[in-house]
Amino acid sequence: MEPKTVFKRYELKYLMDEGQLAAVYDALGEHMVLDGYGRSSIRNIYFDTESFLLASRSIEKPLYKEKLRFRSYGRADPDGQVFVELKKKFDKVVYKRRLAMPLDEAMGWFTGDSDDRPRTQIGDEIDFLRQRYPGIRPAMFLTYDREAYYAKDGSDLRITIDRDIRARLNDLDLTSEPGGHEVLPEGYTLMEIKTMYGYPQWLNRVLNGNALYKSSFSKYGNAFKEMVLGAEPEDFMCLRAGRGPVASAPVGIQSIHADVMPAANARPVHTACKENGALTV
Repeated sequence: MEPKTVFKRYELKYLMDEGQLAAVYDALGEHMVLDGYGRSSIRNIYFDTESFLLASRSIEKPLYKEKLRFRSYGRADPDGQVFVELKKKFDKVVYKRRLAMPLDEAMGWFTGDSDDRPRTQIGDEIDFLRQRYPGIRPAMFLTYDREAYYAKDGSDLRITIDRDIRARLNDLDLTSEPGGHEVLPEGYTLMEIKTMYGYPQWLNRVLNGNALYKSSFSKYGNAFKEMVLGAEPEDFMCLRAGRGPVASAPVGIQSIHADVMPAANARPVHTACKENGALTV
């Protein structure tokens, strides 16, 4: 089966401690199964300007933002297939376009003088971004271990769980091994829920029952804050103080934006971090 090249969906993120992760796994076993990628080691090279213009704009949480990356599943060969991905977010909806092509050709397109690129609509979109940001170049190597699940009921629901997220600013090579700065706080994993529609009732119950709240976490954005700006991401402040997960209320089945009251046994919300987009308990 040919890999999917166009995506349109909401992508909502949740930081989970070990207890919350165990509860999520119990529910996944009943309602979801591993997809074709299953458990994989994902390597990414994020492209940016010398001043990190794309990352800087992204952490400002604008209505529209975009990023460009090369991705491989496992260690890439120099002439092996990788994905060149353009990811845009407008009004909370994520639009992703990607091309599959040999790594050496992709790097020649972006770091050399070659104009040998795919002459397709997606290729044109990606090349337009390349030209719009003169001097765009490999800026960060970011890796993680991922488990990817799809719904047994055939809906569009996808859930991924990422751990051991690491980033570095040198040795930016998809043929190299993972390693670098740890992006997640110790003991936490990242869950991403991806769908164009509302959550099913079983998922809403898991989120409510385990006080799981949406987070503004961004792998590239948070790594940029810590490694380039030397700042602590807002959504880590409460976590590192031992106060639980972050951000706003769970999303309900009625609407991808609908907030649902926490379950009766959920940890109470304190307002101290709300202004920074995080919740304390």
